[in-house]
Amino acid sequence: MNEQMAATLDNLPHKPGIYLYKNDEGTIIYVGKATSLHSRVHQYFAAGADLSPKNRALVSHITSIEFIVVGSPVEALILENEYIKRYQPKYNVRLRDDKNYPYIKISLTEDFPRVYRVRSFRQDGNRYFGPYTNAGAVDSTLDLLNKIFPFRTCRYDGWSWAPPRETSATRAPARAAHAAAPSGKRGGGHPAASEWRQKLLPRPCMQYTIHRCVAPCVAKVSRADYDAIIRQVVLFLEGKHEAVQDDLRAQMEAAAEAMEFERAAVLRDRIDAVGQLLAKQKIINTTASGDQDVIALASLDDETCAQIFFFRGGKLAGRESFILKGTRDTMPGEIIASFMQQFYDQAPAVPGEIILQTEPEEIEELTAWLRGKRGAALALTVPQRGDKVRLVEMVAQNANEALEMERIRWLSDSQKTALALQEVQEALNLPAPPRRIECYDISNTQGTANVGSMVVFEHGKPKPADYRRFRIKTVDGADDYASHREMLRRRFKRMEAAPGEVATDEVIEGATGGEASPVDSFQAMPDLVIIDGGRGHLNADLAVLDELGIRVQMIGVAKENHGAIGEYEDIYLPDQPEPLVLPRGSQGLYMIQRIRDEAHRFAITYHRQVRSTKAFTSLLDEVPGIGPKRKKALIVHFGSVRAIAAASVDDLAAVEGMTRDAAEKVKEFIGARTPAEKPVADEASA
Repeated sequence: MNEQMAATLDNLPHKPGIYLYKNDEGTIIYVGKATSLHSRVHQYFAAGADLSPKNRALVSHITSIEFIVVGSPVEALILENEYIKRYQPKYNVRLRDDKNYPYIKISLTEDFPRVYRVRSFRQDGNRYFGPYTNAGAVDSTLDLLNKIFPFRTCRYDGWSWAPPRETSATRAPARAAHAAAPSGKRGGGHPAASEWRQKLLPRPCMQYTIHRCVAPCVAKVSRADYDAIIRQVVLFLEGKHEAVQDDLRAQMEAAAEAMEFERAAVLRDRIDAVGQLLAKQKIINTTASGDQDVIALASLDDETCAQIFFFRGGKLAGRESFILKGTRDTMPGEIIASFMQQFYDQAPAVPGEIILQTEPEEIEELTAWLRGKRGAALALTVPQRGDKVRLVEMVAQNANEALEMERIRWLSDSQKTALALQEVQEALNLPAPPRRIECYDISNTQGTANVGSMVVFEHGKPKPADYRRFRIKTVDGADDYASHREMLRRRFKRMEAAPGEVATDEVIEGATGGEASPVDSFQAMPDLVIIDGGRGHLNADLAVLDELGIRVQMIGVAKENHGAIGEYEDIYLPDQPEPLVLPRGSQGLYMIQRIRDEAHRFAITYHRQVRSTKAFTSLLDEVPGIGPKRKKALIVHFGSVRAIAAASVDDLAAVEGMTRDAAEKVKEFIGARTPAEKPVADEASA
């Protein structure tokens, strides 16, 4: 620690504020908030401090400290969020890509309001909905709304289409400026009500012809009727769909009573359109009648997906997912607090209850800030049981799926994959970017159900047709090195066979579990082989390649703890004593990790399948009169020994290929040898 930092630490005030950590280049690498700057900052530098790997790495790069004192912890929270958005510090949790997310804006301050997409939110008297993560989805929503509710999409100033509204809350902000400006100038303002003269357009546009606008520009609709359409759009975006239908139904009945049958028919069609939309939408009810947001996280490597579901009036009104960067080795409480600060800072509205997967850090300050934004009471809830727990689990599952889709999108981005392959080439000193990459992994449970996986990526993208699965046959117990040697030997011996010729009498399974074709991906020579393991695994597999006379670049990948700077992915290369450590932000490292994770996923999935099958096929093998066909039919139909034990004789006999006599034998045999399963059968029959 240099003298300047030591002096700053000694003179930190016992007051709320934010602190800025900078590196030797003067770049802000972390922004934090504190109720007491003195106490909080000293926690990082205290002797023997129990810091996370991420914070140890942060402290090792700090060369100077600055701070800003504020009046309260809530002000510190607000200022921290502003600095994070402005400077995007490396060690802060931050929304990926410093961009403005899209909103749907309803321009209530305009004559005949429009509904359109914008990239910023302002407190200007208009209504905003969002933020949304997908601009394309916003455009689709607007298109759907315009099909149901025929609002105008043109950019004309509609002040001359109908007499001014002298008393209207929607008028005040924009029209006060118009009234103050001199009339008669183009764009200088609207004339006073006494000077107003109607001025319509010569003809309506195509939107009117296709029934997607009611044409206020040619006085085809009154201001009151147009306002009713906008009111329905607002209700719809608020998730109050029943209120929209009730409003439309009341208007339809009034039109019918006034014998305006054409207008009543139009309103009837709108009611049907809203009903059809709701029938397609999956509505999830909650027990609460108010508005709720439910937030859960899913993390992988240095990224976290924050998924938020919006419940309005007890029904699911929408959902969004956001990717957060810089979350490696960060506690869930810090991640969820950082996300809430950044999300609700941009949100036009805050609901009365926010249900969370985990308790955020400094929950009191966060709650006070959110109450201030909402202007009313607010509750932050971390449920432990009941329906709210199930809601959180559902949102967490969606967060995991969104994170997986993000991984797939990354792999399908040709620009990123090209850059990643180039970085891999340079890091490994390859003659060219690797076209075909194969990765291998082993999975077992204490040596049982021992299987291996091979995944293939070509041009940086997965090629599932070339994936292969191996049942390890010659290894007893949990010997990863021997299992790797067997798998690599079986794979590369296939290269010695001519196309169409089977190298041995063994069966090597394809990605779908069937026997692999003799003319398959084993005839292709990889440009790079990745082993999920460290130096020992790499040496074991290199010995197999030497034995077979195969020359191919091979590396091992393993996560290792580097003490003060945290955990890193170490890349082991042949004939190099020290592992290679790629920067965490490297696209090449990201690709290697994704390939390794895919091999691990593929191996685990197959291992679970084999383990599950072995758990009950061994019993079925011993049942008299149950051959391979009947055994397969029972496995496919019931899926587990628990289900077979719980099934009645009639259920067993109903399976294709079974007879009553065979079903009774299965029932008698399984029941006699699985006493632990009998309560399940009794419970099922009861």
